[in-house]
Amino acid sequence: MPVDERGLVDRFRLTVVAAASFLLFVPALVLAILSALAVVLGPLGIGFPLAQVVVPATERLTALHRRVSGALLGRRLPPGYAATTGRGFVGEPVVWLRDPRRWRDFAFLAFSATGGAVLSGLPPLVLATPVTHLVGLAIDPSGVWLLLVALSLPCPLIWWLITPPLVYARARAEAGIFGDAQVESLTRRVDEVTSSRAEMLDHSAAEVRRIERDLHDGAQARIASVGMSVGLAEKLIATDPESAAALLREARNGAVSALEDLRSVVRGIHPPALADRGLAGGIEALALPTPLPVAVRVSAPPLPPPVESAAYFAVAECLANTVKHAQAARAWIRVDHDGQALRLVVGDDGRGGADPDGSGLTGVARRLAAFDGALDVDSPAGGPTVVTMTLPCRSGQ
Repeated sequence: MPVDERGLVDRFRLTVVAAASFLLFVPALVLAILSALAVVLGPLGIGFPLAQVVVPATERLTALHRRVSGALLGRRLPPGYAATTGRGFVGEPVVWLRDPRRWRDFAFLAFSATGGAVLSGLPPLVLATPVTHLVGLAIDPSGVWLLLVALSLPCPLIWWLITPPLVYARARAEAGIFGDAQVESLTRRVDEVTSSRAEMLDHSAAEVRRIERDLHDGAQARIASVGMSVGLAEKLIATDPESAAALLREARNGAVSALEDLRSVVRGIHPPALADRGLAGGIEALALPTPLPVAVRVSAPPLPPPVESAAYFAVAECLANTVKHAQAARAWIRVDHDGQALRLVVGDDGRGGADPDGSGLTGVARRLAAFDGALDVDSPAGGPTVVTMTLPCRSGQ
């Protein structure tokens, strides 16, 4: 196809895009007004049901413009909205209100109904002007229409010159309004990692203090007592063998107790069952002493020790919460791996009402966050309670 014909086809295509974008200013204007009303009426409660209609409609409209502008500019314009899963009827609007990406959508609505409409309306208007005047002249061959036809003779040239710049100007403006979702997502991820790192450092420091305290109050004190008993036995062995023997027996018992204390500390760091039998054996060992029936099903390949340790202690904490608070008759643990992530489900038939912001589950969430993991709690009043944990980890890593 010759260059001029190809240019003509491209300009007609851009004109169609511009005309469609211009017509969409009507829903954009309506949604902008309704969005403002939803924010203003939110404290009265009316804004919540209104937002449930307006925000999804805005999302669909902006998705269309993202695709069109992204195609014109040759790049993707992903939305990057904040997640609202499980937030509910009232929680979702709160997330929307705090999400800067939703405010960018509102800015787009305002632009689409004003400056965007002007940019998109000019190419089809300039192209249609001479055609309109010719039709008018054919209907009423008067001097006025003849003058208008003469004045509109430069319109095809103007249309040829302005169409690409105006269409691409609007596409670039929309891309600027929508922003770079990838950059914002990375920024949000850096903030999450920084927060998670700080929490893990605090948690690690607390664990070190706990281990030091356990060693000081347990094994260290018993070993010191053993040393004192052996020293006294050395002094008495020649003059009072029976007392020396008693002290040695006491020292032996103290050494056994110190060994048990050390084993207890080691189990708190990395349980032997987990080290010897893997994640499946470790979780089965957790379930055995639990004072209620626990069904265990584990289907996962060997994973890196840090991931298995995090999964083990997360399940242990959830199981402990079940025993302490759930008043359950039975519980279950399901673990599987889909090749990309480890999924752990701990459930019970108890009274429900588990608080995701409680200290126990918050600690689990903090432990999982260090591995980019997620925690979801489904615990309606009356039960059952189902805690689902996800740890991203490819098999073989």
